[in-house]
Amino acid sequence: MPPKTKILLVDDHPLVREWLTNLINEEPDFEVCGSVGNTHEALGLIGTLLPRIVVVDISLDGGSGLELIKDVKATHPQVDMIVLSMHDEMLYAERAMRAGAAGYVMKREATDKVLEAIRAVLQGSHYFSNAVNAMLAQKLVQGTGDQPTAIAALSDRELEVFQLLGRGYSTRQISEQMNVGFKTVHVYCARIREKLNLANIHELVFQAVRWHESQQPH
Repeated sequence: MPPKTKILLVDDHPLVREWLTNLINEEPDFEVCGSVGNTHEALGLIGTLLPRIVVVDISLDGGSGLELIKDVKATHPQVDMIVLSMHDEMLYAERAMRAGAAGYVMKREATDKVLEAIRAVLQGSHYFSNAVNAMLAQKLVQGTGDQPTAIAALSDRELEVFQLLGRGYSTRQISEQMNVGFKTVHVYCARIREKLNLANIHELVFQAVRWHESQQPH
């Protein structure tokens, strides 16, 4: 009997990790070899457990899922990464792919989509929704595609700061979460304000909270 495919779960919600563990372990050829909620533990376990697939969320304790994907692909290029997130795929899927992810599944999708994505990636394919595939194809044909929205124009790190502001983090907490200097966070905030045409930090926080609330499942 061939060995089972080892899968590591990285999500900061214990109930999501429990659900995924039960779902994946029901498959005769898969096994969850580890389950963690932050980027630091994830990097350590990947080097120890050597999973074939890592299923990762965008929002994590201790850092961004996008940054984790970049780090893993730089150090363990043989490991495939699949994003499972509540965040809008039209905003994040292309970023995830650029970071090195091979698939993107929304948490609100049917549970079988997670297994479909894993199997597709194991067969050497990428797994994205039809809407994302159409968007990427349009960009390939037209060069740039539609004009990006202001939020879509933010860099990965700027978007991470914007998201953390929306979750109620202070700039000091963002500095600790992202492991960057306090002044660097202020530089990111200034760039975001400029790109979103916001007058001051209060408008920035207000818009960040509104955006974060709009991303929550209804």
